[in-house]
Amino acid sequence: MNTLYDDVRGAFYSIWQRRWLALGVAWAICLLGWLAVAMVPNSYESHARILVQVYDPLSAQVGIGEAQRKHEIDRVRDTLTSAAHLEQVIRSTPLGDNITSKRQMEAAVQALGKAIKITSDQDNLFQISATSGVMRLGDSGNARLSKTIVEKMITIFHDENLAGNRGDIQKTMNFLDQQLAERQQQLQAAEARRLEFESKYPEAAGGGTSMVQRLETIRSELRGLNADIAAAQSSLASINGQISSTPTTVAMAGSGYAGGARGALASAQAELAGMKARGLTDQHPDVIALRNQIASLKGQVQAESAGGTVSGAPNPAYGSLVSIRADKQATMQSLLARKAALEGDLARVTGAQVANPQIVSEAQNISRDYDVLKAQYDKLLADRETLKLQSSVEGSHDTSKFQVIDPPTSPRAPVAPNRPVLLFVVLLIGIASGVGVGYAAGELRSSFGTTGKLERATGLPVLGAISQTLTEAGQALKNRKLRYFYTASASLGGLFAVLLAVEFIQRGLIA
Repeated sequence: MNTLYDDVRGAFYSIWQRRWLALGVAWAICLLGWLAVAMVPNSYESHARILVQVYDPLSAQVGIGEAQRKHEIDRVRDTLTSAAHLEQVIRSTPLGDNITSKRQMEAAVQALGKAIKITSDQDNLFQISATSGVMRLGDSGNARLSKTIVEKMITIFHDENLAGNRGDIQKTMNFLDQQLAERQQQLQAAEARRLEFESKYPEAAGGGTSMVQRLETIRSELRGLNADIAAAQSSLASINGQISSTPTTVAMAGSGYAGGARGALASAQAELAGMKARGLTDQHPDVIALRNQIASLKGQVQAESAGGTVSGAPNPAYGSLVSIRADKQATMQSLLARKAALEGDLARVTGAQVANPQIVSEAQNISRDYDVLKAQYDKLLADRETLKLQSSVEGSHDTSKFQVIDPPTSPRAPVAPNRPVLLFVVLLIGIASGVGVGYAAGELRSSFGTTGKLERATGLPVLGAISQTLTEAGQALKNRKLRYFYTASASLGGLFAVLLAVEFIQRGLIA
């Protein structure tokens, strides 16, 4: 512990003995450091908040979806910091006063891009910050320049992007109108060519695809007609069978045979017709029994006819069956005529497809070209109408909303550098350097500040030490030198205080 105490005493003594050297080093370092700090210009920051609402709720009714809104918000972010936008800001502010070449402009754009920050708390709420620290402009000039940069960014963005959107929409509509006019002429020419071809080759109208569809349609109708004809033939055969077994007349009461065999026969035949109408087959027991009865009655009728003339009246059932047969025959003839027409169409289309394959290919090309042009024309027309509706909404309803929430601020204090802290750090570094130089100079000399240090160095006991005794003149000189040292040291601190005061006064002078 005594050794450490002696070392500390010896170090302080060594530094004190070389205090003028330490003070000189401290002054030199502080002056150089403070000069370097003074050369760093103050940077002032101005910021503002803007609201950019690209579309309002009505926009969703005209086809402007959420994806398009997000795209427009991203476009706002990119436009605010685009190179073209920043170049206009530079040319309209003092930043562009000394720029004479393209290389200088590119460097200025890069520097300004680093000095500008754009953040968004919400999708459509942006905060713009601009920092200015140009040495030649001074504190007041940099404070005004930072505010001017933010103002110019807002003004240029509004003029070129929001107010210029209507011009862009009008250019797009003019382009669409030009394309629609060209497509309309091409479509009319293609339609005239198709009509001319179809009038010359009606069987190939619509192209190869249409001919295949027509063949399938004809074949399908033929299959349906064949089924209808088969059903009509079966029904007509059934009616003919009923007519052949139905007498044309019925016997009158009181003529010839009592009860009238002819009347009984007519009744039995009518009953048989009723059974068949109900769906009973020839193998049904009732049908077999009734047929046997009819055969017996026919024998009786023949016997009556041989014995004498029997008078009768027209049979109503017979007349009804004949009328039904006439209707079914007319239906049959209509189906057969339709079948013949379809078979003729089928033969004509098939023959045209086989005999003229080049005509079919040409028809298919004409139809395809027309369909492609028609689809393009319809799409351009729909796009033009949608854009026209959007333009009308934006022009009359003012869908784009631009509002400055917080105007650009006028900075009162620099954001960088923190000059008071830097001045104090330079002072500490100067003092520490002076102390370090004084201590190092003492260590380089072969003198000993304490007896203990001398004993450790030589290994011999020290019997005593002789103190320094000064005369009155020497003591007065020593005191005068001490006053000079204290004055010089206080001057260093005073200079530091003056620099701090100047810094705060300059901040107070910022307008």
